[in-house]
Amino acid sequence: MRITPLDIQQKQFPMKFRGFDVEEVYAFLEVIREEMEDLLRENASLKENVIRLENQIKEYRDVETALRETLVTAQQMVEEYKTNARKEAELIVKEAELKADAVIKEAQEKVIKIHEDIVDLKGIRRHFKEELRRLIEGHLKMLEFDKEREEEGRGMKEE
Repeated sequence: MRITPLDIQQKQFPMKFRGFDVEEVYAFLEVIREEMEDLLRENASLKENVIRLENQIKEYRDVETALRETLVTAQQMVEEYKTNARKEAELIVKEAELKADAVIKEAQEKVIKIHEDIVDLKGIRRHFKEELRRLIEGHLKMLEFDKEREEEGRGMKEE
């Protein structure tokens, strides 16, 4: 059975011969009652504080959980960004390699075409030289033929 401050205040002691000083006993009981009331008030206040602090701890734990989840989400996002950036970089490199290959192929084709043009031009030059030589030789033969005819024509006049 729990004793309350009211129980202490209402407690009656029977009177006996040569017993305790009743006023002293009642004064002491009053002090005990007041102390007990203070202790009960303090206990109630402490219980309220415990409940309030437990609620705060729960709130802090909820905040901590939310922060951890946010941190995990942020880390996942960072990893996704890294992965995407890596993939994009690889794609850019592949595109650059393809463009470089295309430029190299085009340059090689131009080199081949230029080489073919050079070979063609050399052939044309050789053909032109041959034609020019034939033409010159033909003109020389005609000049010689004319010279021979002139000499024959002089020889006939002299005779």
